[in-house]
Amino acid sequence: MKIRPACATDVPAWAAMRAALWPDDDAAAHAADIAETFLAGEPNQVAFVAEHEDGRLIGFVEASIRRDYVDGCDTSPVAFGEGAFILPEWRGTGVGRALVEAVAQWGRARGCSELASNALLDNSASHAFHRAIGFEETERVVFFRRML
Repeated sequence: MKIRPACATDVPAWAAMRAALWPDDDAAAHAADIAETFLAGEPNQVAFVAEHEDGRLIGFVEASIRRDYVDGCDTSPVAFGEGAFILPEWRGTGVGRALVEAVAQWGRARGCSELASNALLDNSASHAFHRAIGFEETERVVFFRRML
């Protein structure tokens, strides 16, 4: 397995994995978002992919540099893991850890001393993954909305 920055030829597999992670949009919408966000050369956004030795993508991680307040962090800027997905058959094999380490190195190179992330309150698998790779939980929150 090789961890490397994502590129344009990765878009079909990357967009399909994004659609599995965030099913409110289909792969075509995700492909458009990838092109606009990651392939346009935005310096504060990055995506890494995990490539199997046979050339298949088996996971991805997307991250950004956040300069506004990041819940649970004490510094700015903060490298922030925006989303990650590993194919189910590759979970628990170190792929996720390797992808997050690529983000950590990217963040350090941009002056960050903290790496943050979040997960939905009921996503216990994500909570366990974060703890297993060295994250500490800082707080829990429930968001509310009232229509006007």
